[in-house]
Amino acid sequence: MSAQAVRPIIFSGYSSIALFGYAEVLPPKSVIIVEEAEYARERDAQASVSWSPLVREVLEWDLVGPGRAEEFFLAHRDLDPVAVVPNTEVGTLFAARLAECHELPGAGFGAARAMRDKRRLRAITGAAGIPNPESVVVADAARAQAFLAAVNGPIVLKPAAGMGSTATCVVRDAAEIDAVWESLRQEAARLGPEQPMLAERFVAGPEFSVEMLVRGGKDVFASVTGKLLYPGSRPVEMGHVVPADIPAALTELLVQQTRRVVEAVGFADGIVHCEWIVADGVPYLVECAGRCAGAGIIDMIRQAYPVDIVRAYVDILSGRAPSVELPTRARRAASVRFTSAQPGVVTVIRGIEAASASEGVFYAGAAVEVGGRVDELRSSGDRPAFAAVTADTPAEALRLAAAAAALIEIDTRPEQGE
Repeated sequence: MSAQAVRPIIFSGYSSIALFGYAEVLPPKSVIIVEEAEYARERDAQASVSWSPLVREVLEWDLVGPGRAEEFFLAHRDLDPVAVVPNTEVGTLFAARLAECHELPGAGFGAARAMRDKRRLRAITGAAGIPNPESVVVADAARAQAFLAAVNGPIVLKPAAGMGSTATCVVRDAAEIDAVWESLRQEAARLGPEQPMLAERFVAGPEFSVEMLVRGGKDVFASVTGKLLYPGSRPVEMGHVVPADIPAALTELLVQQTRRVVEAVGFADGIVHCEWIVADGVPYLVECAGRCAGAGIIDMIRQAYPVDIVRAYVDILSGRAPSVELPTRARRAASVRFTSAQPGVVTVIRGIEAASASEGVFYAGAAVEVGGRVDELRSSGDRPAFAAVTADTPAEALRLAAAAAALIEIDTRPEQGE
């Protein structure tokens, strides 16, 4: 069978890293990536995926404009995809609508729209009785200050359709808001069309996410991930552990609340990545995405249970029952730990080989290269290096990941003009 005769799977949104997870699941030349023209060219998408035998082509297309999924469907009806996968947060709405056009399984446009807009998600899940932090739209710094005074405590400022902690900050002092507001608005502008900013009551407590496979609106697999955050006002994730090292009752509560989110928004088929903060035993919804989790979480699930969750995901989006066993409990544990470095131009990267050879490590690497730049830690995209491990227990996995990541050192120098 020729490569063109293979029914393709369409990835809505470009991510070279995401292709690794599909290497053993999809046939050669079966992936068509659809991405915004500006972003695809900026990242040289076609060249950067040339290493992967899976990719047939990269098509440039507006993913966010109204009616663009329908236009793509009409312009490319001959593609006849077997599935449409939301590969990035920005691509979730396009993927949901394109799947509907092809009469394929997917989140459903209504559910994808609710999950993409935190205002809508809070309104729907709040009406369903799911605890949410108090949240309002703020148009300027003055309104953010008024909300801070009204709740009499810290607040979180974030864009309504943000991702990866971009343009997100915890504010504790009204004197900080003017400067923070301007910085966050500039960061949020990089996310695409201007979007509202939210001010939310800060909820203090441990953070988790639930990764849930859903078929026909019902969960067929769920796993709870524990989170670690970098210190400071930017809530950027420093590490994860699968499964979360928590009592069984809390695990079940988080899974049950995620089921309620799925039901409330009407999510039909695919995977959700639902984030929670637990305060005084109550899980508060942070956000919920209708796509695979990033930051290596899917790889950790594959290692810890073990389970071929990517194959099951493709099965569901292709209209098939999962062809692999979906366990209910993890047999081992896995953890990833990210590093930090001084902002500046990278001059030396050392310790990758030592980290890779450390106990339990299944991958370690750097997200930057010599001559590249390390930025101030403001979002998940600013984490310069990482190490991921497997172990017998979550506590041991956390320890080994931290030890391996500590072996990676990145030296920088100030950029000219700084």
